[in-house]
Amino acid sequence: MDYSRKISERLWNMPDKGELESRREETFIDYIIQKSHIEKELLSNLDGIKTVFDGGAGCGRFSVLLAKHGCEVTHFDISQPMIDKAKELAEKEGVLDKITFVKGALEDLKDFGDKSFDMVISFDAPVSYTYPNQERVIGELVRICRKRIMISVSSRLGYLPYLSNPIQKNQFILDENCGDSFVRWCIENKANSINAFSFSKDAVMKLWAQGLMGGDDEIAEYENGGTPWCITYTFMPDELESILKRLGVKNIKLAGPGAYARTIPNELLVKIMNDSEQRTDFLDVCYRYDSNPFVCGMGKDNLLASGEL
Repeated sequence: MDYSRKISERLWNMPDKGELESRREETFIDYIIQKSHIEKELLSNLDGIKTVFDGGAGCGRFSVLLAKHGCEVTHFDISQPMIDKAKELAEKEGVLDKITFVKGALEDLKDFGDKSFDMVISFDAPVSYTYPNQERVIGELVRICRKRIMISVSSRLGYLPYLSNPIQKNQFILDENCGDSFVRWCIENKANSINAFSFSKDAVMKLWAQGLMGGDDEIAEYENGGTPWCITYTFMPDELESILKRLGVKNIKLAGPGAYARTIPNELLVKIMNDSEQRTDFLDVCYRYDSNPFVCGMGKDNLLASGEL
């Protein structure tokens, strides 16, 4: 088994993952923007869609949504805690009978036949966590798709600024007084992160050339019993588009959720998010701006692609 898969399985199966991930939209503004963008895109492309495969479905943010819109959804994820949380949320929303829950890794989709689903989706970049098998995994997602595919992967151009900004997540904290442990860590370590920072052109150029976040250090931490972040392959927009074209996907659209918002300071983002009218208008503007192909690579974390078979 590849280290990427082993690390992913350990990370996502931590007992608190289900609860933590289900609250991300209450905690971080970038999650709100990304999920809002994907929801708009999904709901505008449901004509003729009855069956959906949600790969790396997490806590069911979109599998539950699609079930509420009448789709039969296969919720596929590597994490039992997140599947358990998704079941809880599906039951709460009255759609438990519309969702089939399957535990598994995206590297192994052999149990699903060709063109098994009208739509195949995979969001929040689980494809990027399958390195070095990311292209094969995309091929498998296309193989089981009959009509429409929509995936988000880690964006290389989106990630490159992180190497110059160790406090990038602070910009998107919605409520500094919430009880989320990661929020507390971001706030308490802000000064130390700034003081310890040193810009490395070599690190930027290495990521730009290779596209890989993580490697030997993560493997060593895993071997020592730790739970490092997943080894992550980041995609360039033209690279992802080229892969999808080779696999026969047509009418490809690319977007970069978060491109507009990353230009705005935290104080103003919080003010916007806390006013319902401003929030609705802002998310509409974000969707329009972030859908422009000229900014697709500069999404906050993800590069979103959709297309037809």
